[in-house]
Amino acid sequence: MTAADPQQTIAAVWRIEAAKLIAALSRIVRDVGIAEELAQDALVAALEQWPQDGVPDNPGAWLMATAKHRAIDKLRRDELLQRKHAELAHELESVLGEANVNAEAALDDPFGDDVLRLVFTACHPVLSSEARTALTLRLLGGLTTDEIARAFLVPESTIAQRIVRAKRTLSEAEVPFEVPHGAEMTQRLCSVLEVIYLIFNEGYTATAGADWMRPQLCEEALRLGRILAGLMPDEAEVQGLIALMELQASRMHARTGPNGEPILLLKQNRARWDQLLIHRGLKTLARAERLGGSRQRYTLQAAIAACHARARNADETDWPCIAQLYAELAKVAPSPVVELNCAVAVSRAQGPAAGLALVDALFAEPALGSYHLLPTVRGDLLEKLGRKDEARMEFERAAALTRNARERELLLARAAGCD
Repeated sequence: MTAADPQQTIAAVWRIEAAKLIAALSRIVRDVGIAEELAQDALVAALEQWPQDGVPDNPGAWLMATAKHRAIDKLRRDELLQRKHAELAHELESVLGEANVNAEAALDDPFGDDVLRLVFTACHPVLSSEARTALTLRLLGGLTTDEIARAFLVPESTIAQRIVRAKRTLSEAEVPFEVPHGAEMTQRLCSVLEVIYLIFNEGYTATAGADWMRPQLCEEALRLGRILAGLMPDEAEVQGLIALMELQASRMHARTGPNGEPILLLKQNRARWDQLLIHRGLKTLARAERLGGSRQRYTLQAAIAACHARARNADETDWPCIAQLYAELAKVAPSPVVELNCAVAVSRAQGPAAGLALVDALFAEPALGSYHLLPTVRGDLLEKLGRKDEARMEFERAAALTRNARERELLLARAAGCD
């Protein structure tokens, strides 16, 4: 085995095992920040030993055992042991077990309660949305600070500060490392799903930068969502979110041209849509509906995506059904953005004039004041109505609002096309 092989193996193992490792350690030390440090210590030990001694037969169990022993050493050194001796004594005994207890059996649970606790801790509402996203990608996605910074086009120091502050906030607020119950469970699950979908959306259509998409973020969101679905298989909205992301991800290969230029939905080559993801998305959507989620936020959005997935071409799209689904979504999750999407569906079902009337009413919404898709949609409808000069102005206004270079190029091209 070459020297490079252990390095590649360690990177792959870390991406797979990091969440379980940090989750198990968090249960022991009751602090996410300390747990991550201990997990990193185990990673450093692997980097030192595996190239010399070879990769263990069960690398995940090796990391787990190493990290646990370091956790015990730390607890013995720190005053944490004195303060929580009685509380942790039984916990430590159960974790370490008797001398003949296998370490892997004690903690190496692929989808155990510890990971579920970590998900809800990283997405606690006490943290800002940006902090939850960064911490989730770090602890559950296994991304480095640099990778997260590059994904969101912010300085690495900014992401590092967010993560440090997030861990400090959780510690100072004494957020319990547990899965909430009752009404709090519903509230926290909404937060978890919002963070995962936010990550997916940033990958699907980047808010800024030179690239139209960041596929790595979509892949991470899908992976996190599938972990959550494995932990909560009977939660309808979790299944609905998975279905939505799978159906949207099925279009990824068709969303850009040879040079990375954006291709809008109705002009995409549907032969390039991923049929396996469509099949999986439709199957997951059916499961979400069987679980009673047919009128919930993510399941409704997945049903809209399914209408596009089932249409063999753009002309066969069931726009009246999509408009109805958006109207239902507006009741469940009212939002000006939902109303804008509903206006687009109405314009397809009833004509551009009907859609334009709905769009014009949205210009009074303060939340859409800097939202570039509002003038984009209005420009599209004005162009269809033959009002070229007005359409050009709207496309130019949208181009000035967007921070994505590819999208700006597309909008300016559409503006030029109106001359």
